[in-house]
Amino acid sequence: MTPNNELFKGLAIGFGVAVLTPLVIAALAPVLQPAARSALKAGLRVYEKGRENIELLGEAVDDIVAEVHEEMHDTASAAEDASESVADASADAGSMH
Repeated sequence: MTPNNELFKGLAIGFGVAVLTPLVIAALAPVLQPAARSALKAGLRVYEKGRENIELLGEAVDDIVAEVHEEMHDTASAAEDASESVADASADAGSMH
């Protein structure tokens, strides 16, 4: 083929696509619109469910962090009480001698 034939062929295909695309879209719109709507609804449901699950996970992590803080505080208090008891025992032992 000569370059002119290929150019003409390309222009004809481009023109055909440009003319037929809106017609095909208009013909398929009644079929595609409900399908697109259903897909969008399903996507929104999945998004909402995922968001709820992330919130539940966040609450669980917050609870665990609070428990760890409480355990750390209890451990620090117990260690402080133990060191005070040792200091008191040492002071009492020193005053006995």
